[in-house]
Amino acid sequence: MVALNDDYFRALETPRMAALAPNLIAAAFPLMKLMPARYILDRAAADGALEPGRHIVETTSGTFGMALALLAAARGYRLSLVSASSLVDAKYRARLDRLGAQMIITEDQAGNGDQLERLQRLEQLRRQEPNCFWPRQYDNPGNALAYARLAEQLVRMVGEIDCLVGCVGSGGSLCGTGMFLREVFPHLIVIAVDTHRSILFGQPAGKRLLRGLGNSILPGNLRHDLIDEVHWVGAYPAFSESRRLLREHGIFQGPTSGAAALVGRWVASIRPGARVAVIMADEGHRYAETVFDDAWLGSLPGWPCSPPSEPRELTIIEPGTEADWTRFEWARRSLDQLVHDVSGNEGRPH
Repeated sequence: MVALNDDYFRALETPRMAALAPNLIAAAFPLMKLMPARYILDRAAADGALEPGRHIVETTSGTFGMALALLAAARGYRLSLVSASSLVDAKYRARLDRLGAQMIITEDQAGNGDQLERLQRLEQLRRQEPNCFWPRQYDNPGNALAYARLAEQLVRMVGEIDCLVGCVGSGGSLCGTGMFLREVFPHLIVIAVDTHRSILFGQPAGKRLLRGLGNSILPGNLRHDLIDEVHWVGAYPAFSESRRLLREHGIFQGPTSGAAALVGRWVASIRPGARVAVIMADEGHRYAETVFDDAWLGSLPGWPCSPPSEPRELTIIEPGTEADWTRFEWARRSLDQLVHDVSGNEGRPH
């Protein structure tokens, strides 16, 4: 068994830099969420907010929970993770069980991640044990600040960067990396990748097949005013791109990374003189029996389908299908500004 020490964690949170095109570089992580999880826990321990043996509680649907579980196992913390029935598969839960994490699962009838109910359940835990520690991944500024290291790595290995592409869930990775890079490169274009029926950029909440990005709540770490354009990628184009990355580049990443790579490849093609960096958050092992399994894909309605070669431009924000890829010029506006600009201050832009 590999010792869970700082060298091991640093290896998991250090990306491999892969050239996907002459002007497109990908930062492909084994487990990117270790970076903010470790930063948040280290700061809390240094400040006295997280003492040895303390109980950690968090709501998570994926890799942030795995990162916390690895750290808790190595450092002797108790850990309880709240998630939704639509988000947790048996193998993922078994891995967390082996690491000693307690899973609390809420029933998710709508299939949208049920974040509000999860937060309510989390509040119950905190009332039962007021001294527990909540990392608050969605609202903790440490989430974004942790990505100063990624920004530094990109500058050291790539040099000047003109466009940054990344998926948005908590808002930490794209906004944190973009915030630091724009201090060095004021002209930087920041491009957010979301999925349909996520509320992050003004769409109505709904059932989502593509996981690892999007949200049914607005996290405090999402800085809308940093974002130049938004792409909404459905599950099918993301699945196709993940498989293409493995087939053509030997890069085994999950569908969130596939969605980011799809957008990054298009951005690099229409801006041949720009240097584009794309953040790819985690490896594809969790999806070996789904996204990378022909039989599972064949069971999906409408699969196989030809992925779009470019996004469909939107003039109003509206959800698409799982086969769609759409784009909107955000222009560094706040969400309130966008609502005002698009709908005359009469409501959300959809």
